[in-house]
Amino acid sequence: MNAWEIILGILTIIVSLIIIAVVLFQHGHRAGVNGVISGGADTFLSKNKARTADATLARITKYFAIVFFVLALVANVIALRS
Repeated sequence: MNAWEIILGILTIIVSLIIIAVVLFQHGHRAGVNGVISGGADTFLSKNKARTADATLARITKYFAIVFFVLALVANVIALRS
């Protein structure tokens, strides 16, 4: 193993732990009986969902997922070359 493989391995582990933590902080997206009866989709909070913490966490999750896949691909290319 060369230094790049070790660095990419450590970065992949760190990014995967960050993804796990961010996903655990997010709320579930189940609509219960209250959401169906009271029209939960038309609430004030759902209209401003882009500004909520859940939307921010979802955006962060997407970015770290992209970084994770790029790191995995780069690590695979480096491993195949050596």
